[in-house]
Amino acid sequence: MKIYLDNAATTKMSKAAIDAMLPYMDGVYGNPSSLHSIGQAASEVLTDARKQIAECINALPEEIIFTSGGSEADNQAIISAARIGQRNGKRHIISTAFEHHAVLHTLNALEKDGFEITLLNVHENGIVLPEQIADAIRDDTCLVTVMYANNEIGTLQPIAAIGEICRANNVLFHTDAVQAAGHMHINVKEQNIDMLSLSAHKFHGPKGIGVLYAKKGIPLASLIEGGAQERRRRAGTENIPAIMGMAAALKESCANLDNHAKRLHILRDQLIDGLSQIPHSILNGDALNRLPGNVSFCFEGIEGESLLLLLDDRGICASSGSACTSGSLDPSHVLLAIGRVHDVAHGSLRLTLSDENTEEQIEYTIKTVKEVVAYLRSISPVWRDLADGKREFIIK
Repeated sequence: MKIYLDNAATTKMSKAAIDAMLPYMDGVYGNPSSLHSIGQAASEVLTDARKQIAECINALPEEIIFTSGGSEADNQAIISAARIGQRNGKRHIISTAFEHHAVLHTLNALEKDGFEITLLNVHENGIVLPEQIADAIRDDTCLVTVMYANNEIGTLQPIAAIGEICRANNVLFHTDAVQAAGHMHINVKEQNIDMLSLSAHKFHGPKGIGVLYAKKGIPLASLIEGGAQERRRRAGTENIPAIMGMAAALKESCANLDNHAKRLHILRDQLIDGLSQIPHSILNGDALNRLPGNVSFCFEGIEGESLLLLLDDRGICASSGSACTSGSLDPSHVLLAIGRVHDVAHGSLRLTLSDENTEEQIEYTIKTVKEVVAYLRSISPVWRDLADGKREFIIK
């Protein structure tokens, strides 16, 4: 049995996405910038894909810019807002301490260029409060960037409330919605979102393609110099097959969103209930206000890397945190941000579900995680000291 529970890292491509891509590999293969018939056929489907994606988030087609993925979209949104602010004498940016590194590293670079960055506390439940945003906004604030859903612990942020505060204070609001798109209802107008990032491979589309939504009228800085593609906002020949696959995947995900979410809620809560039975374990993030398919735990007295390897040996593909930082020996900055100490953060496990997972798989996963955690603790000198009372348990 092979059980894939790492859908926050990437998802299996849907049949709809694959079928949508194939005709544009050997049929309509033209460059959409070309004036001949094959090129114009490609231009027409590019326009159609842009419209489909815009409809999924209630945006205008001209507000959709195709990128290489979520990281590029995050970079372009933040750098664009910073340059707008700089022109107006505003050099203060607000974000949170547990953003994706695509956001945090961009903010670090801007800080070196003289911008002041405020990273808000997200509390133990992994949620920032709207009043924190309101209190942090200053006369020189040019941007608030808060992720829609956390990639490690799955907690959902009060996006509409934050957007309303930003709109009232005339501050641009960007949200990294890479984990939310296709899984949560997004309405950029109702939620007062000025800029939004998404990535196709998180909702069963192809890798290497994403979107930056930017509200009409926001002047975007082009990160890539070259041709006049994407209304001069992103140079480079558009990847038509990937764009068509992304549009099909997002349309299908949004159409089935409620049914999938209802089913995943049941499996997620079954998994949480089962893993909560393990002594000295703790759920990371709010139990209810989280993505329907995200489960994140810490187990005291073990190392997450060993847990992952043994689970993989027994057919379960999982993660100890963000796939983007899995090669690092440092504890997760997300877990540290919600107050987990280093020793506990090292024993983390992230299980993220898709509609292909079954109740049988969840039952097997609960049973297997219990057995593997017990085994790792049985050979751990740290656990022996905890059990013997030489060290005090952190997770009670």
